[in-house]
Amino acid sequence: MEFSINHPLLYVLAGAIILIVLAQSIFFLILAWRRGVKMGMEKKKLRRIATSAAVFTIAPAIAIIISVATLAKDLGIPLPWLRLSVVGSQSYETIAAQNTLSAMGMQLGGRGNVMTASAYVTIALVMTISIMVGIWLVPVVAKKMQKGMINMEKRDKKWADIFNASMFIGMIAAFLGFVFCDFGSIFKGETYGLTPVLVMLVSALTMALAGLLVKLTKWRWITDYALPVSLVVGMAAAIPITRWLGSPAEAAEAASEAASLLTHVLC
Repeated sequence: MEFSINHPLLYVLAGAIILIVLAQSIFFLILAWRRGVKMGMEKKKLRRIATSAAVFTIAPAIAIIISVATLAKDLGIPLPWLRLSVVGSQSYETIAAQNTLSAMGMQLGGRGNVMTASAYVTIALVMTISIMVGIWLVPVVAKKMQKGMINMEKRDKKWADIFNASMFIGMIAAFLGFVFCDFGSIFKGETYGLTPVLVMLVSALTMALAGLLVKLTKWRWITDYALPVSLVVGMAAAIPITRWLGSPAEAAEAASEAASLLTHVLC
């Protein structure tokens, strides 16, 4: 049987897992509803809360759909659909897929990629097993780490704030490293390394404008749509920027990745 990244069997497997996750969500929703009623909350208020929560999940869903479309060219729809519907993010999934493809001599979004069954399984394993480390570590170290941070805050709140800020900056630095990895190409007379950097700046400016609008208008709902809007604007900006810099085809994909990475960090 010829391998296909969009084989119906892959849709069945991914769909079955996603249905299990949806069933868990519905189960806990029912438990929360019953608990709210038991606490004396009015059903009208509970319905309003549930409706508001459902409406505001639309914005993150847009970002997820865009992320699936970004990865679908090389990995098909089932795998990105599964990864981004359960435990995963565009930032991590893109980096994991890109690094694995690079090790195989291919480029994410590159032309002429031939996805074999062994390459597909390797990418799926890297994307799946690696991100599960966080799940394994939480019950082992999270409680001790939280206790240590609470004790630190009690002793010296200033140093506790510095520690928290340092961890956040470290996370941003990891993503920025991926954006600037090809920046050195400008010293060789090539400009494609500037593409993801400029797209990042466009995304950052879009996010900053969204924050400014929230501050001026007090429209808090804008914060829920700032992420997908910044993502779309960054991807759209990648087209003229890529043409302007005369970069290769792969740079366009790198630009879209940079946009998604930054918007996820700034979210």
